[in-house]
Amino acid sequence: MLSKTAEYALRAVTCMASRMGEPTSAEELAAATQVPRRYLHRVLQDLAAAGLVRSRSGPGGGYEVAKEPTEIAILDIVDSVSPMERIRSCPLGIKSHKKLCPLHAELDRVYAAAEAAFAGVTVQQLLESADPIIPLRSGE
Repeated sequence: MLSKTAEYALRAVTCMASRMGEPTSAEELAAATQVPRRYLHRVLQDLAAAGLVRSRSGPGGGYEVAKEPTEIAILDIVDSVSPMERIRSCPLGIKSHKKLCPLHAELDRVYAAAEAAFAGVTVQQLLESADPIIPLRSGE
């Protein structure tokens, strides 16, 4: 359901949010998130264009989140790099289908539920989860 780009963006923002106040270089982000560095640059550009991250140049520079983690929902991240496409009309182009057929209507309901779920979870909630597994960190 989510593209690889969206997965990479979620990893990057979660990583940066866990290091609030500490800009992180693209190289460090790529290593921490296991995202190919060249691909990560494109993802970071999209996130910056959406106002979710910013870059600082010079010594001690790097990338950081541009908003508080409490203000960034998973859906914001996904929508900034690879929006989920809702089904508004017959994907087959059948002219007699003035509304969605049962199959496509159900698929669209699933997409709507996923959007609502992603809108209801912030990056801060991910970081504060009671789960003993910490995002992007090994348990060693």
